Parts: sequence; C-alpha cells; structure tokens
Amino acid sequence: MDDATPTLARVAVYPVKSLDPHPLDRATVREHGGLSHDREFAIVDGDGGYVNGKREPATHRLRSRFEPGEVSETPRGADGSVGGPTLSLRPNDAAEWATFSLADGERAPLEAWLSDYFGYEVAVERDERGGFPDDTHAAGPTVVASGTLEEVGSWFGFGAETARRRLRPNLVVDAPAFWEDRLYSATDRERVVPFTVGDATFEGVNPCQRCVVPSRDPDTGEETPGFRQRFVEKRRETLPPWAGDAWFDHFFRLTVNTRVPRGTVGETVSVGAPVRVGEERPV
Repeated sequence: MDDATPTLARVAVYPVKSLDPHPLDRATVREHGGLSHDREFAIVDGDGGYVNGKREPATHRLRSRFEPGEVSETPRGADGSVGGPTLSLRPNDAAEWATFSLADGERAPLEAWLSDYFGYEVAVERDERGGFPDDTHAAGPTVVASGTLEEVGSWFGFGAETARRRLRPNLVVDAPAFWEDRLYSATDRERVVPFTVGDATFEGVNPCQRCVVPSRDPDTGEETPGFRQRFVEKRRETLPPWAGDAWFDHFFRLTVNTRVPRGTVGETVSVGAPVRVGEERPV
C-alpha cells in the first residue's frame, strides 16, 4: 500500500440514537446504508418525536454502555440471563449502572427507567434494517479525518476526543485536517465522490449541516458560549481550496454525509483498512 494512502483509524456506532458511542474493530453495512447497530434504537416521546440531544439536554447527562449479545438473538434464558443486546445506563451523578434487555418484547423495564429519568413517558423503538439516521437521503456512515478533530478542538481549547464526542462521526480516517472535504463535489450538488474503505464502496454527498449538539458539553449539555460564531469564523478561515463553494451557503458544516451503493450492502469496514478516493460522478 502506498504510504500516502490514509487508513481507517476508528469505527464507532451509536446503538441508541443520541446516547454514547460503541467502538468497533469492524462493522457491517446494513440494507439501508447504516453500519451494524448504528442508531438501531431510538427513544421517542408520546407524540413519536425523537428524545435526542437536539430537543432534550438531559440526554447529554446520561451515560450508556451497549452489549450486542449473541449474533443470533435469543429470548431470555431459563436462568434469567439475557441472550440478546443489552443497554446499561446511569446518570452522571450516579455510581451504579442499571442494565436492561433491548430484545423485542423485553424493553418495558428500560422504557420505565427512561420515563422516570426524563420525567415524561417515552418508548424505545427499533429498526434493524437501517436504524434512525438524521439524513435519510444520505444515510451512510459519517466521515471525518483525525486531523480535523484535532484542529476543531484547538479552536475551543479542548482535545480531539472531545471534538469527536461533540461531532459524533462513524468513521475517523487517519489523515490531515479537512481531508474529508475531498469526499464531495466542490462545484455541483448533483454529483458525488466515490471512495473505498477496504472493499466497501461509499459515495460522499455533502458536508454535514450541524445542529445544536456540537455546541454543547457532551457530558453536561451546557452550551459553550459563542460556539457557533467561532466555529463559523474558523471554518471559513480554514476552508481548504478543494472544498469549493457549492455546499457552503453557510459555514456551520463539518464531517461528510455518505450514501451506500446497493453492492456495498453486507460489506465490512475494518480499522486499518486503506481509504481511497475516486473521481466524482453524477448522482
């Protein structure tokens, strides 16, 4: 492999939409484009709306740990053990974890615990085929370079790890700052940029339009004063020439949204895999 070819440094999925990440060495691309377990579950209120970081700051103060369980999900065993996926939760100010089954038909205790935590009734929904992505038109994994996380952290005096937790990417590529801005067309919104991660092909669509979540402390939900203004100023100042202007009607955009060609479904992405960028093409 060419020494200049970047490699995949990190894979992370978010099994419950808006809760903590679950790092993986490898992940499989699902039918609707997301990675295995990514946003597979979502917390919803009585009206069916997402209970997420955009709408509910208390989400940030909730720690979570996910265990996928058996590859082939089984019901609760005779000894009371859980064969399927589980979720452990605790508020920031609690020492003990509470662990719940995520298996279909077994989520009532989890829903009761979450309803008590948020102070209103919620349910936990599941979609194994594609999860609950923010962008249904570009539902593939989101991508960023490791150097970008370091650069963004320097704008605000925190490290790359905090930047990653705020921006919540799926794939981190070991590459210089703003390398990922090569993964979409600089001139035409009707074109995409194909790229491969190992044997899996993706199409870069656009720089992600950010919501309020990156402006908040990922542990407390407290908003960083002046975050958006400084982010926009620094993004404009550091925007690389290869990014172009087709997508930058504003500069509160970072990380790249992707689509998944049909032939990529079922492929695996693995940490250490080479990442190669192709020539842009029409949608």
